[in-house]
Amino acid sequence: MTDNSAPRLGFLCGSLRKDSINKKLSLALEKMAADKGCAAEQIDLADYDLPLYHGDLVTPNAVGQLIADMKAFDGIVVISPEYNGGLPPVLKNAIDWTSTVETGHISGPVYGIASCTPGPMSGIMVMRQVQFILMRLGADLVPQQTGCGFAEKAFDENGTLSAQPAASFADKMLDQILARIAARG
Repeated sequence: MTDNSAPRLGFLCGSLRKDSINKKLSLALEKMAADKGCAAEQIDLADYDLPLYHGDLVTPNAVGQLIADMKAFDGIVVISPEYNGGLPPVLKNAIDWTSTVETGHISGPVYGIASCTPGPMSGIMVMRQVQFILMRLGADLVPQQTGCGFAEKAFDENGTLSAQPAASFADKMLDQILARIAARG
């Protein structure tokens, strides 16, 4: 349990699938953050009714709620699967909807990026794309990213990220996020 002064970290997974390996990575990162004294919470995109974005639609109330929820965090880690070398539609849609209203939820918190894949490439393509989009929108993004390949061997029986170098990457990424948050005072 953390106190009210503990840094608040949100973990936003770009997969809605219940048994997603990226949700597994998100939960492992949340536990690592909690072990570092953070208040760690999931930002579940399934909780927000966001139709496919296009400019003729009236902005749904869920967009404002997602923005407010994201702004409540000191840091956010975006965990994304890689779909054919790119972002999953649910993540891109959430970014597109929210960025048409404002970008304070992007420029406010400190950001980290992570991805988990069944193969060896560890989400490198999607992490590059997420980095590009977040930086373009003004994010304060830490340099260390957490790529995790060979997902079936990456977690122990308790769901802890145990594969190396992914576990070390995750630890360093979280430390960088916490250092940036602390530096802001």
